[in-house]
Amino acid sequence: MKEMAEVRELKVGRYVLIDEEPCKIQSISTSKPGKHGEAKARIDAVGIFDEQKRSVVHPVKHKVGVPIIDKRSAQILALMGSDVVQLMDLETYETFDMPIPEDLKGQLEPGKEILYLQAMGKRKITRV
Repeated sequence: MKEMAEVRELKVGRYVLIDEEPCKIQSISTSKPGKHGEAKARIDAVGIFDEQKRSVVHPVKHKVGVPIIDKRSAQILALMGSDVVQLMDLETYETFDMPIPEDLKGQLEPGKEILYLQAMGKRKITRV
């Protein structure tokens, strides 16, 4: 799910879709309008799920997609080996498996609560 917003409404720390990938905005720089053109903005962002740096340049009145980021909490049901964890959402009671991020390996135990992001059909564990 996404909504549309003009480039001039975006702020650092918010999210934007670049190449249909949800990204967190690192910086926005705006150029002055030329004699016949309009002001342009360069957006530098990092992908939420793949950690890739992306940049895009658009006129400030251009409409871009803004992903709807759902921050949710879940409880760890079981560790499936060293790479996968089984979780249960604390609102919907839905159970699902997710890969364990490198920086959180060794910190997860059954019964603990974690926070995760959900956007564009993808999920990522953010913190324990």
